[in-house]
Amino acid sequence: QVQLVESGGGLVHPGGSLRLSCAASRSIFSIYAMGWYRQAPGKERELVAAMISGSRTNYTDSVKGRFTISRDNAKNTVYLQMNSLKPEDTAVYYCNAKIIRGAGDSLSFWGQGTQVTVSS
Repeated sequence: QVQLVESGGGLVHPGGSLRLSCAASRSIFSIYAMGWYRQAPGKERELVAAMISGSRTNYTDSVKGRFTISRDNAKNTVYLQMNSLKPEDTAVYYCNAKIIRGAGDSLSFWGQGTQVTVSS
């Protein structure tokens, strides 16, 4: 069990930057994967960035080179640094944690979401 709280969203102009934070209620050191998802109106929720086993990272093609996922284990926090923001990045961003309980058995936990709006 883990509770996740996102923060750092807001309004930014195209080309600007934001850093999202995801604070976890317990140590994230042993969590299998931490990730950021986003959902825009009328669209499916999509994976933006993930960190697997504390080091390997995945990014959706549209954010590669612009977004960076990182973590601070001492603070039980995962970050998403978003640079060169585009209007199409506008969405509610959600933090996710996946815990492996055993072979073929996992659980996912979600934060409440934080709104990111990119507009002139």
